[in-house]
Amino acid sequence: MGVLIGDERGPRLAAEQKIEARPRNWVTPVALVLLHEESSYGYELMERLEEFSFEQITAGTLYRALRRMEEQGLYKSEWEIPEVGPARRTYSITEAGESYLAVWAEACKQYQNVVDCFYRAYTSR
Repeated sequence: MGVLIGDERGPRLAAEQKIEARPRNWVTPVALVLLHEESSYGYELMERLEEFSFEQITAGTLYRALRRMEEQGLYKSEWEIPEVGPARRTYSITEAGESYLAVWAEACKQYQNVVDCFYRAYTSR
């Protein structure tokens, strides 16, 4: 009977794990940064979220996040009634949303420093 040195499953298991480097709860700050750029409506927000790799976000997930954001006072909405076509709700960021976004951006800057240090340490070995 031979001796097993190490566990051959280790690297395979690590490679099979779904490791998400992106922190969770990004829908709120990304939606706010999009609204910071310009007011928008739900469908357009969904399309623009794809720029941030949110290809798999569902309308339900986005609208739940928007409702939560509205309860927190991060944006305001109003109905836009065009001359042609259906009415649609337009979203725009509030002062509270701008403040939230500024705090989030600073936290991202600090997190980026950690990521940069990690990557430099990893690649220098």
